Amino acid sequence: MDSSGKGGLLEQKVSVPKPEFQLSFLTKLQRLFAEGDFTATYKFALLIAICDIAVQSGNDSNEPLVIQHRSLGSKFIELYWQQAAPFNDGVLVQNLGAQATVVSKIARFRLTNGSLNEALCSSTLLTAITATVVAQPVKYLQNLSGTTDEFLFERRNGQIVLLPGVAYCLRRFQPLVNRLARSQWVNHIKNNRQNAVLVGKNNDLEAFLFQTSRRSLEQVAAGLRKISNKCFYCGSKLTDADVDHFLPHSMYPRDLTHNFVLADPSCNRSKSDALAAKNHLFRWLDFIDRHDEKLTEIGMNAGVPVNKNGSLSIARWGYSSGVVSGAYAWVRSKVFEKIKVDYLENWDST
Repeated sequence: MDSSGKGGLLEQKVSVPKPEFQLSFLTKLQRLFAEGDFTATYKFALLIAICDIAVQSGNDSNEPLVIQHRSLGSKFIELYWQQAAPFNDGVLVQNLGAQATVVSKIARFRLTNGSLNEALCSSTLLTAITATVVAQPVKYLQNLSGTTDEFLFERRNGQIVLLPGVAYCLRRFQPLVNRLARSQWVNHIKNNRQNAVLVGKNNDLEAFLFQTSRRSLEQVAAGLRKISNKCFYCGSKLTDADVDHFLPHSMYPRDLTHNFVLADPSCNRSKSDALAAKNHLFRWLDFIDRHDEKLTEIGMNAGVPVNKNGSLSIARWGYSSGVVSGAYAWVRSKVFEKIKVDYLENWDST
């Protein structure tokens, strides 16, 4: 991997936003959450979608980032797929009026086709969802207290363009943006009177909205066992096994099949929310390269998004962030090592 800025800087040779710009960005983001008109959950989804794409496709520089409308549509299908399923015998209402169009369209697709990955490949569904995203949250996201402040992106034909410095800030503050958007998304659903009977006192709402279902994880675990019945980290034969997010879920709270590995419960608990050490990283890179077809099949069967290149980009971003922040990576129980630039060497040749 070179120092051009792709996926994270190894050497600070490109222009990055000044601290004053980053502070201003966070202040305006805070205003958006406080002053934005959130009549539906679309704006939360759009923020998360843009953040995801910035992590996967942006770089740690001051450069603008072009995002195609259809890429936003795909992210909306991913985000709302689980949410269009029944929750306590009914589909949660995501609009203060009638049910959100995106949810209704995805719910109908689920009934006739069933698979998330099929939904992502459906040109008809993607076109319909994209049209709704462009007409509503893309158009209105940057409206604050009756005025428009285009501090995130410009709208163009078929795409939006993140303004200079925005992709950098979204990448740097991705965990914060996700946490804020998801928290307010959950509150929006809880506070919608139409959901009172469905939500009740259920404490699993956030898990239902944003986490892969237990049934899908069981299918992932069964598929991974066919590849290897050993702990990915310590190599011991597995009796009980956890499905672990190689790049921690706390760092990137989205599920991709290529980011899953099987771990002994003790290794999983010990690693917790830490990045894995260099020897684990290089084995993971080799693992997803050698078993790409099998992992793709596992994800298709389990209904979990499949994106090898996306997983690589996200991991590259995660470890680049670790280098910049001086983070430590998990080697084994109670043993950590500092993340250095050599974690990122020869990455692109993997």
